[in-house]
Amino acid sequence: MTDLSGYRALVCGGTKGIGKAAADALVKRGAEVTILARTAEGKNGISCDMENLKSLEENVKKDIEKNGNYQILINNSGGPPSGPIVKAEVEEFEKAFRRHVLASQKLVGLTLPGMEQSKYGRIINIISTSVKEPIAGLGVSNTIRGAMASWSKTMSKELPRGITINNVLPGFTSTGRLEELKKTLAKQRNCTTEDVESTWLETVPEGRLATPSELGSVVAFLASPEASFVRGVSLPVDGGRTSSI
Repeated sequence: MTDLSGYRALVCGGTKGIGKAAADALVKRGAEVTILARTAEGKNGISCDMENLKSLEENVKKDIEKNGNYQILINNSGGPPSGPIVKAEVEEFEKAFRRHVLASQKLVGLTLPGMEQSKYGRIINIISTSVKEPIAGLGVSNTIRGAMASWSKTMSKELPRGITINNVLPGFTSTGRLEELKKTLAKQRNCTTEDVESTWLETVPEGRLATPSELGSVVAFLASPEASFVRGVSLPVDGGRTSSI
């Protein structure tokens, strides 16, 4: 197993779901992990709303000054509410863009100097397979996730050598977020949540939902020295569901 001892990692949204699994995987490999989330607590937690960029900057700056630089940054935040794009309000796009793209830009700006000083940096964005194939009923999310992927690819061309940025694209993963989407779709389609999941799994060659820990392991690999030549990619972890190459 990869040894990440000596590296500090900032994991956004690390209190539940895929974010928590990523944090757990990094800790398991020896990294010192700080969780950034609204409900984060304790000495290894930064409590902050990702949409409040001023507070985000102040809190992360304070943490770096007190505890040292980060070498690993995991950009991860809850997706926008489900719903068709034709019914979405402009404010929904603005809110999601701030929480995802602008917050990620701010965090890279705050952590990049430390990565350069350490001569090591790994930036990993948890996005969605929707950047390859838009998902029905997730209009705002599809739009913002696509923006994140383009932002990341652009960033990959400009970051210094030794500092990489990559995207992990989760497929259907057993999280609270997926359960919420399942209930919403069941109501819209007048069917059961079991019917919704069954329809999903028909498109997944592996025939099951992913576990968060499977995503966490991929994040940990991309954060490791072994992934030093992986840069600017969007990696689906979806059991083979997406049809695009």
